[in-house]
Amino acid sequence: MRKKNTNIVAVYILAVASSFLVSMHSYAEDVSAEIVDRIIEKLELSRPDLNFGDVKKTAMPGLYLISVNTTEFLYAGETGEYVIAGDMYQVKPEGFLPVELAGTMEMRKNNINAVPIEDTIVFPSIGEANSVLYVFTDVDCGYCRKFHTETLPLLSLQGVEVRYLAYPRAGLGSDSYKKMASAWCAKDRKQALSSLKNRETILENVCNENPIAIQYNLGKTLGITGTPSILLENGRLLMGYRPAKELLEIIKTN
Repeated sequence: MRKKNTNIVAVYILAVASSFLVSMHSYAEDVSAEIVDRIIEKLELSRPDLNFGDVKKTAMPGLYLISVNTTEFLYAGETGEYVIAGDMYQVKPEGFLPVELAGTMEMRKNNINAVPIEDTIVFPSIGEANSVLYVFTDVDCGYCRKFHTETLPLLSLQGVEVRYLAYPRAGLGSDSYKKMASAWCAKDRKQALSSLKNRETILENVCNENPIAIQYNLGKTLGITGTPSILLENGRLLMGYRPAKELLEIIKTN
C-alpha cells in the first residue's frame, strides 16, 4: 500500500473521467445531428441537473442509448419524449444476456487493471488460476458475507482468484469504512477481512495510507452503487450476489 501507487491510480481515474467528459455532446456517425439535438434538447429541458453525453444507436430500431454523468445510461426514442432507465438484454437460447456498451467495458477494464494488486486483498485459487474476479465488498453487507463463506471457496476450487476491493456503502468515515481500513492495514489482511465477514471484531487500526477512499471513488467511477459488485477481467460488471455455479458459467462465456 505504497503512497505512490495509490496516487498513480487516482491520477489514472481522473484521466479516464476527463476523456469521457471531453466527448460530451458528440455523436456517432450513424446518428443524425437532428436526432441528437432533438433528444438532448428534450432531456436537458426536463433535467438540467444531469450531464448528457453521447447518443448512439442500439440493436433495436428507433431506440437510442444516451450516456448520463459519464457512467450511467438512458434509452430514448428519436423524439426524446420518453426514456427508459435500466438494463437491456438480448434474448438467447441460453437465457437473457445483458447488452453493454463496449466503451464502458473497456473503461472498467482499464481502470481495474490500473489498481496495484498489493492494494487488493487476494484470495488465490487452489492450484493455478485460470481467471480473476474483482469484487467490491462491504463487511457489513449480508450478501457479501454469503459470497465470502459460500461462493468464494467453491470458486477457489475451480481455479478462480478473487481480488477484493473496498466499497463501504455507508460512506467514507463510517463504521464500515473504519472496519475495512483496519482490515487493509492489518498484518494478516486475509484473516482480518475473514474475521469481519464472520461478524467478529478486530483491532481498529486506520493507517494513513490505506486505499479505501481510492477504491470507494473508483467504484463510483465504474458505476457501482451497491455490494457485492463483481467485475470480470473483460470489464463486464455483475451487480449483486451470484452463486458459484452461475458465476462459473458466466466466466466460461466471457
